[in-house]
Amino acid sequence: MSMFGGGFGGPGGGPGSGGVRGMGGTGARGPFTGVPPELAVAIAKLESSEPPVGREAVDFTQQPDKSVLTLWKLLSGRRGLLITAAIAVVIEALLLQSGPLLVQIGIDHGISGKNPAILITAATAFLASVGLTALASGVRIRQSGRLAAYAMRDLRVRIFSHLQRLSLDFYTKEKAGVTMTRMTSDVEALQQLLQEGFAQFLIHGLTMVVVTAVLIHYNWLLALITLLLVVPPLLLISLWFRRAADVTYNRQRDTIASLFSHLSESLYGVRVITAHNQQDRNVIEHRGVVGAYRDANDHTGRINAIYGPGTSVIGLLGLAALLLIGGRMVLRGTLTIGELTAFVLYLNAFFQPVQQLVQLYTNYQQARAALGKLRGLLGTRPSVPEKPRAHKMPPVTGEIELRGVTFGYFPERPVLRDVSLRITAGETIACVGPTGAGKSTLAKLVSRLYDPDSGTVLIDGHDLRDVTLESLHRQVGVVPQEPFLFAGTLRDNIAFARPDVADEVVEAAVDAVGLRDLVDRSPDGLNTILHERGQSVSSGERQLIALARVFVAEPRVVVLDEATSSLDLRSELRVEAAIQRLLEGRTAILVAHRLSTAVRADRIIVVDSGGIIESGPHSVLLAASGRYAAMFATWESHSQE
Repeated sequence: MSMFGGGFGGPGGGPGSGGVRGMGGTGARGPFTGVPPELAVAIAKLESSEPPVGREAVDFTQQPDKSVLTLWKLLSGRRGLLITAAIAVVIEALLLQSGPLLVQIGIDHGISGKNPAILITAATAFLASVGLTALASGVRIRQSGRLAAYAMRDLRVRIFSHLQRLSLDFYTKEKAGVTMTRMTSDVEALQQLLQEGFAQFLIHGLTMVVVTAVLIHYNWLLALITLLLVVPPLLLISLWFRRAADVTYNRQRDTIASLFSHLSESLYGVRVITAHNQQDRNVIEHRGVVGAYRDANDHTGRINAIYGPGTSVIGLLGLAALLLIGGRMVLRGTLTIGELTAFVLYLNAFFQPVQQLVQLYTNYQQARAALGKLRGLLGTRPSVPEKPRAHKMPPVTGEIELRGVTFGYFPERPVLRDVSLRITAGETIACVGPTGAGKSTLAKLVSRLYDPDSGTVLIDGHDLRDVTLESLHRQVGVVPQEPFLFAGTLRDNIAFARPDVADEVVEAAVDAVGLRDLVDRSPDGLNTILHERGQSVSSGERQLIALARVFVAEPRVVVLDEATSSLDLRSELRVEAAIQRLLEGRTAILVAHRLSTAVRADRIIVVDSGGIIESGPHSVLLAASGRYAAMFATWESHSQE
């Protein structure tokens, strides 16, 4: 900033050094957290320089995040940086206002008083104040930049941790692009405010306070007249701008979330879009989404175009009134030329912060809207909560019981009604029935991805709502219809549930599920890198990797949700053989689309009309000539064609 309220440099700040902890450089390494050796030393040095405050471990348990997100909490986590930055702000604000005072002294006592010594002293003091202001500004930028970097690192981890706690229904209702916006655009809007915005707010606010006091000191009547002419219209236009900006910037955050959402969906669905030749339609849809974001920005620009020039006009009119009234006072001899000059410079210093505050207030409104969105996300509570006094589930034998379970994804439309079922330890149950009957829902309730609306789900007599989710998920393994593979090595994906497991266990899982052929033909064996979402392996191989993952996890209960429905016959036979080996000695629930899987189960249950309408072994149900027998006859006739 200049000595009269301008700037030594544009807003900025030190880059900070947040975001490196947890990358695997010095602590325990996860399956996908490698750090290049040439960077390990630099990262360790950088982490060692972090302030000790705020290094506390993040709580990754399922307990909900109850603290309310505020700007003060973001800043107060590192008091040392905050205090240093605040002191630098105060010093910078005070030094900035020394210029007009030194000019007044130089004019009245140096030039008018024809005293070269005073003039030289004033000029030297002016240069010294410029240097000290630059030093204070540098310290402020560095410390506020570091403070913002650390605060945003902690906030990103906090948001990500909260996302890990949320239940499955959140991700079925919320678009992935909207969630990504919270972690990217919204956090970046906050970072921009914290890195430089707050410091500038304080500097300009202190400047206005100090200048007002100095103006009153010089001539209280002139100061009062000038401020009364300026402050009321300035206040009115600022109140209008705040109301308009509240609506505009919330709209802006919503439209950018829609933009990210459409982009994410288009990238994930690019194969379908290309296959159906819908690129043009998709471009038109994206143009509409981008257009909505443009309209929100246009509206923001319109209100800024009114507010910015409006404050400038008010300031210039105030300056004109000052010259008129102050000039008459000089002519009358009640005010010196130096004092009028200082008065004009100080008034200019009063209004220049107003101009800067227009842009800063824009940043503040963007950050405020982003903060509201993030606060809403962090305020979302898991629909499958863990009780504060939940106990760890001890090793179980695998006996499962459903007592009067009713559940619906929408309360007014239950999928299951008053379902009771008992599965003995080590028994394999196959769930069959028409699409939408509730087969997968029943399996999700057993793995506690959802809680029943009424009734109870128990394993070995333990109500699933009374045990910790960590201990439950360690003993209940799930193989979905479309397994997800992470970008990483083949070994990382197989050992995902137990990253530190011995290589012998991984090799045993490979042999157990029939993956040896894939490992042997891969260039680096188990260390072969898989492409994103496993695109470099076939559907059958992805399913086998998912089964090997469960093998390594060693759960007592296994839930397979239509694990062979999307496979060709050869792959299906390989996966079914792996499933049989996986289920030995374990309790299993198979959601079966193809009845070839159900035939091998110890017991088959037919789910339809919100309940279990048949239950028994394959041979018994065939002899009963009921719903299952009809389904099997239809399936058998189609499979022979």
